[in-house]
Amino acid sequence: MNKRILALTLTAIFGAAVNAAPAPVADVSSGSTESRLATLERLFNTRTAQQHRVQEQLDLLQNEVNELRGSIEKHNYQLERILERQRELYLEIDKRIAAVMTPGAAQSSGELNQANQTNQGAATSLNEDQAYDKAVNLILKDKLYDDAIPEFQSFLQNYPNSSYASNAHYWLGQLLFNKQDWAAAANQFDTLITQFPDSSKRADAMLKLGICEQERSNIARAEQLWKKVVAEYPNSSARKLAEIKLNAVK
Repeated sequence: MNKRILALTLTAIFGAAVNAAPAPVADVSSGSTESRLATLERLFNTRTAQQHRVQEQLDLLQNEVNELRGSIEKHNYQLERILERQRELYLEIDKRIAAVMTPGAAQSSGELNQANQTNQGAATSLNEDQAYDKAVNLILKDKLYDDAIPEFQSFLQNYPNSSYASNAHYWLGQLLFNKQDWAAAANQFDTLITQFPDSSKRADAMLKLGICEQERSNIARAEQLWKKVVAEYPNSSARKLAEIKLNAVK
């Protein structure tokens, strides 16, 4: 789509130049000096006026291209968010399946002491899973985003060392981000970045932390974060969005 826009723009630019009215032909080799100077001045003024018209057309086309580019970037960002939500859903489904499979496999050992320990761990894990599932389902299933915020806060308070903790910080940060609570969202994303360096959501959290900082007028900090995304996650979708943000603030 970008190539098509550029092609149309170049065609319009060259068309404007080709279709510009040719300068009038005048004989400046004969007549008095005053007459020839007047003719040259008239030719110069005509050419200057034509150049101004062409420049105005070029400026108009450039503005249209900028508007189209902005629209494309916006749509790309929205598409990335949709794909991100789908990936989140698939990951959660995989984890739920793994959680269901694990207790049954542990029971196959047949040793009483080990079975008791497994049952106790499974009960704890089930409570933890239920709390996390409840919070996630409020987002993915029920679309009750405001209700999900206290659920994730409660989960992180009750299970700070959970294997789901990094995901919970990300979800909570995203919910607060959507409410434009930039300070609270930044706190969640920063916690994920600093405490969970191996999280699969770290690149996206860094990107969104940069946006939070930008909204709080911390432009230098935002640029630093986006440059870090580009450097540390060159093959991620977050890197593309970080480059868009960096280009926009130049």
